[in-house]
Amino acid sequence: MDITALILLFVFGVLLAINVPIAIAIAISTLATMLVTIDSLPAVTTLAQRMSAGMDSFALLAIPFFIFSGFLMGQGGIARRLIDFAKVLVGQLPGGLAFVNVIACALFGSISGSAVAATSAIGGFMIPAMNKEGYDKNFNTAVTVTASTTGMLIPPSNILIIYSLASGGVSIAALFIAGYLPGILVAVSLMCVCGIYAKRRGYPVGQRESFATAIKKTVGAIPSLFLVVLVIGGIIGGYFTPTEAGAIAVVYSLVLSMVIYKEIKPNQIPVILTKSVTTTAIVMLLIGASAAMSWLLSYENIPQEISAGLLGITENKIILLLLINVLLLVVGTFMDMTPAVLIFTPIFLPIVETLGISPLHFGIIMILNLSIGLCTPPVGSVLFVGCSVGKTSIAQVIKPLIPLYIAMFIALALVTAFPQISEYLPKAFGLY
Repeated sequence: MDITALILLFVFGVLLAINVPIAIAIAISTLATMLVTIDSLPAVTTLAQRMSAGMDSFALLAIPFFIFSGFLMGQGGIARRLIDFAKVLVGQLPGGLAFVNVIACALFGSISGSAVAATSAIGGFMIPAMNKEGYDKNFNTAVTVTASTTGMLIPPSNILIIYSLASGGVSIAALFIAGYLPGILVAVSLMCVCGIYAKRRGYPVGQRESFATAIKKTVGAIPSLFLVVLVIGGIIGGYFTPTEAGAIAVVYSLVLSMVIYKEIKPNQIPVILTKSVTTTAIVMLLIGASAAMSWLLSYENIPQEISAGLLGITENKIILLLLINVLLLVVGTFMDMTPAVLIFTPIFLPIVETLGISPLHFGIIMILNLSIGLCTPPVGSVLFVGCSVGKTSIAQVIKPLIPLYIAMFIALALVTAFPQISEYLPKAFGLY
């Protein structure tokens, strides 16, 4: 590894250690590394140009739309209706509230496109309800935290749009469809752990809903669930692009929240818009800074060096995939998903393509892998939010998290080993 790579790693590591925001840390470490070989004015100009170019993509326009629709969904009464619907499905099973938590988090995460939003919205309802029924508070938090990450795979998902950009143009529609089976696999794996845990602890069985109540709650949830059908169906059918789908999601969310459910008042829209703009700005700054770092890595031939190094260790497909997964798991513990995808996709994608692995399959592997990092210390944003909502600490949540981590690792291993899990639906719909 040459001196530029060492400087980049050292400066970036120091900035993270002193708690500098990750977007700023990426930009500063990139600039510091440029200054080693480039004069100051060209270095600053190049950094600005690379950041601007990284954000200059029509596909990225879908992100602010989906962020805005996610905030509307979060405050529009959708979470409560999805929880009621999940209770109809699995609430009567042993440990049913844990199952309800997983399904509600998966549904809300997919609709809102945000694991943090799912943790906050669903956790705010489910954790107190599970506490009241005698479930362990730390287990309740752990379930919410891990289940919320399934929304990163089940579309519409902003991170899949970002991977499409980083990979050089893998179809967003194909990625959206590819995420369904892996996302469901993760949810089922978590529910298996919940079932075992509930049986061992003797958690209560929920009451079966009457037929009339079940119908009422199901009908109440249908408008929320229809958003996914509208967005994904429209993209697959070729009626609109992912960016147009984002705009349609905003309009539908507004109508649903303000007209049908009547949970959002007109005077709340400016506040929601402000939150959406703030979140979008953070995401776009991450994208710009990460794009600059990716350019620097490419300029210094670091991806080629890493590729040669890994292939020099072994050319065995299984071992290489295992090494890449381990590296991504480590990266996910201290880096947010957006910069991780933008920085490491250009590094690892050429390697896996030489092994005969499709960019589509690798994208799902990468997103699932980094999703685990969202609920892993020390930087797991979903873990911090979950502990705040659950009124507990990371140290107390770690023990019940371990079996849930194992379930997610098993799901990751299955998705890695069997590309059919990711590729079956896109091929069946003729998207890949």
